[in-house]
Amino acid sequence: MDNPAWGGILQDMDNDLIIVGGGLNGPALALAAAQAGFRVTIIDSLAIDTRKDPDFDGRSYALALASMRLLRGIGVWDTISDRAQPMLEIKVTDGRIGEGPSPWMMHFDHAEIEEGPMGYMVEDRHLRRAFLDAMAAEDRITQLAKETVVAQSTDAGGVSVTLASGKVVYGHLLIGSDGRKSGTATRAGIKRTGWGYGQTAVVCAVAHEKPHGGTAHQFFMPAGPLAILPLTKNRSSIVWSETDTRAAELIAMNDADFLDALRPAFGSFLGQISLTGARFNYPLGLTLANSFVADRMALIGDAAHGVHPIAGQGLNAGLRDVAALADVLETARARGEDIGGAQALARYQEWRRFDTATLALATDTFNRLFSNDNPLVRAARDLGMGVVNAAPSLRRGFMRRAAGLTGDLPRLMRG
Repeated sequence: MDNPAWGGILQDMDNDLIIVGGGLNGPALALAAAQAGFRVTIIDSLAIDTRKDPDFDGRSYALALASMRLLRGIGVWDTISDRAQPMLEIKVTDGRIGEGPSPWMMHFDHAEIEEGPMGYMVEDRHLRRAFLDAMAAEDRITQLAKETVVAQSTDAGGVSVTLASGKVVYGHLLIGSDGRKSGTATRAGIKRTGWGYGQTAVVCAVAHEKPHGGTAHQFFMPAGPLAILPLTKNRSSIVWSETDTRAAELIAMNDADFLDALRPAFGSFLGQISLTGARFNYPLGLTLANSFVADRMALIGDAAHGVHPIAGQGLNAGLRDVAALADVLETARARGEDIGGAQALARYQEWRRFDTATLALATDTFNRLFSNDNPLVRAARDLGMGVVNAAPSLRRGFMRRAAGLTGDLPRLMRG
C-alpha cells in the first residue's frame, strides 16, 4: 500500500486497523483482517531479520485443533504443516524428582474424539517466519519494523499513533498486541490485575533415542510442572517450571550439568537425551487487563491476558481473540457500523472476557494445587486425577476443551 509522506511524517488515512505488536497474535489478526478486505498497518519494535532469526525464541507451541483451523483459514498452515507434530496422547502424572510418578494419572487419547489430533506442536522459528512471509505477500498489509509507538489519540472519526521516528499513522481502530506490559493499554488508561508465581519456565529442546509416539507428558512436581512435548523426529520441547532461584541456577549451568539435573525429572522412558539448542527462561505470572477495550481500541493476546503455561493455552487464547475480533469486525461492516465504534467493541469484550477470566482462574488454581507438596493436597489431587481418568465422559470433555472445540467458536475456528 502506498503511503504519502510529507516532511518525513507518514499520514495514511486508508487504514482500517493499526496493530501494535509483531509477535504472533498481531500478524494473525493482520492476515485475518486483510483477507476479509480490511487495510492494516502493523507496527513492530523489532527488525524483520530479528524476527526471522531461528535462534530468536526457543519456545514451541501446543496449537489446539481450533487454532490449527484458524491458521489454515488465513493461509499459514500449509507452509508449516510438514514441520508440525500431531499430539495424539496426553499423559498427566504427579510425583517428585528421583521418585518417579505416582500410580495415579490422567491419560487422554485422541481416538476418543472424532475430529482427529487434539493439537499440534509447532516451533516458534517456523511459525514466526510463516507469518512474516504471509504478511509480505498481502498487499493490504503494511509492515513498519523497528518502529516504536510513543503516543496515541482518538476522536470521533478515528485513531492516530505517533512513532518515535516522528511518523504518524491514522486508522479507524487501534489494536494492542504488544505483550503483558502493553504500552497501548497503558496509554489508554487500562489498569491490570495480576501477580507473579515466583516461578520461571526453563525452555529448551532435547533429542532422545526412542520415538515419543506423539505423546505429550505433564509431570507435576512440588516446585512446578515439567512438560515434555513431542516435536518432529525424535525430539521434544521441554518447559520446566521451577522456583526463580533454581531456574537461574539451571540456566547458568553448562550443558552437561543441565542434562544431569534434567534426567532425574525427565526419566529414562525415551532413552538417552541430549540438548539440540539453546536454553531460554521466562518469568511466570498472571496478568489480566481490567478491560479489553477502550475508545477505538481493543487488546488481544498477552496484552489482554497472560496466564501460566500449565495447560499450554496462552497462544491458543490469543488466537481465539483474533478469530472473535475478526468475526466482530466483519459483522460490524456488514451492518454498516463503525468498526471502531462502541457497539462493535462491546461485542468483542463480551465474547472474550468471560472465557479468558475462566482460563485465568483455572490455570491459577491448577498451578497452586499442583505446585504443592502438602501430603493431604497431594492425596486429594491424585484421587481427582484417578476419578477423571476412570470417567470416559469427563476425559472427552477435557480433550474437547484442550482442542479448543467448546464454547461459542468464531467462524475461523469451526473448520
